[in-house]
Amino acid sequence: MKILVVDDHGLIREALRGVLKELRPDATVLEAADHRRATELVAAHADLGLILLDLNLPDGDGFSMLADVRERYPGTSVVVLSAQQDRASVVKSLDLGALGFIPKSAQREVMVAALELVFAGGIYIPPEILAHQDPEPESAPHPAAADSPRPTPRDLGLTERQLEVLALMMRGKSNKAICRVLDVAEPTVKNHVTAIFKALKVTNRTEAVIAVLGSGWELPPAS
Repeated sequence: MKILVVDDHGLIREALRGVLKELRPDATVLEAADHRRATELVAAHADLGLILLDLNLPDGDGFSMLADVRERYPGTSVVVLSAQQDRASVVKSLDLGALGFIPKSAQREVMVAALELVFAGGIYIPPEILAHQDPEPESAPHPAAADSPRPTPRDLGLTERQLEVLALMMRGKSNKAICRVLDVAEPTVKNHVTAIFKALKVTNRTEAVIAVLGSGWELPPAS
């Protein structure tokens, strides 16, 4: 496995290299200190499995690089590692196709656990982001008691096929990629995605990811 660490701070790259070598001793870890070098390495190593990307680069915008990589190299996973950890940055990163967001302020054991989750096919989002709730309008009904059980996928009316689609969405798969994996037509996948959004009461994939991660559901394994 090849992993690219993109960060302009040498000490951070060194620390990440140590963590990665601990988790994946056989991995080849490449490093880039800026956008230009990162772009060169991505082009030269089409078999990159993972990029750890800082949002603040001295010669470019990490968001633009994230979007470019996900568009041109859909097989390469990207996890954002940033000092910016506001909800807007997290949501934008996920919208652009990141499969995780790890704050630089995270303790080493948290970072290790986050990367283990990503390697296992999961998505890591800071717990404080998952816990964030937008203020409810004054007319909104009172929330259920804190000890009320959370709804299950069955409670929300999601079918087994829709759960398979949802599991693939959680891996960052596009509708076309889901079609190929499940061997179904794209309109069928779109219908499933629409039903999933309606059941979760969300309007986009990022909100769906956050909702599922906060639910504690165990989804079927994604291919």
